[in-house]
Amino acid sequence: MVSRGYEVDEFEHVIVSDRIAVHHAATRKEGNYFFPLYFYPSNDPNRLFEVEGEWPPGKDGRTPNLSKAFVNDFTERLGLTFVPDGTGDLTTTFGPEDVFHYAYAVFHSPTYRERYAESLKMDFPRLPLTRDVDLFRSLCAKGKALVDFHLLRDIGLRDLITTYSAGSGVVEKGYPRYDNGRVYINKTQYFESIAEDVWEFQIGGYQVLDKWLKDRRGRTLSGDDGLHYQKVVIALTNTIRLMDEIDDLIPEWPLT
Repeated sequence: MVSRGYEVDEFEHVIVSDRIAVHHAATRKEGNYFFPLYFYPSNDPNRLFEVEGEWPPGKDGRTPNLSKAFVNDFTERLGLTFVPDGTGDLTTTFGPEDVFHYAYAVFHSPTYRERYAESLKMDFPRLPLTRDVDLFRSLCAKGKALVDFHLLRDIGLRDLITTYSAGSGVVEKGYPRYDNGRVYINKTQYFESIAEDVWEFQIGGYQVLDKWLKDRRGRTLSGDDGLHYQKVVIALTNTIRLMDEIDDLIPEWPLT
């Protein structure tokens, strides 16, 4: 999910979702554009459009939302064989999910966002393709890790890096407030051990940790709410780390 052209200082308007999201999830002003990885068969006579499959059906009859021209180009560059469902072994084969993971990593490269900033203000992000199989494999791994964190997959209680103090759980008017590693939801209750760059991190023009709590002002956070917030902290902390690691992997721009 991305936005198309958005006059901001920095591009941060790309996010994965495993369900239909609200209108402004990827941007505060522009509409969202969804790019589904797969098309699934449907017998609904009221479906919006017909999908002309270029690929043999895979799991549950799905087909990848990738053109053969694009796949043929990438196949020629990498010297790998494309499999039309799931992932490949990244030694002899690659699949649609590998392409997605690669793209997700590239779009989270700080250098990519800076280098192509002017173009990103006017149009959809464009995906540079590499011929370096080792780089492709490494970026696939980083992109997959980002996807897992952004979907809050496999984050458990043992992974928590913050604490949540006892209290009423009410997000009061005028809160949240950030102070020296603590995010207060009222005068006495807070989440602790949140780095400032994590608190300030934005996706789609939204300061994630701030907005999530602002949207819940006047409400009482449940135990699951508190846990969810702490999982988001983990996801954002690792996003910052992975973005730096992605930049370290890419030796030069443009990609070759």
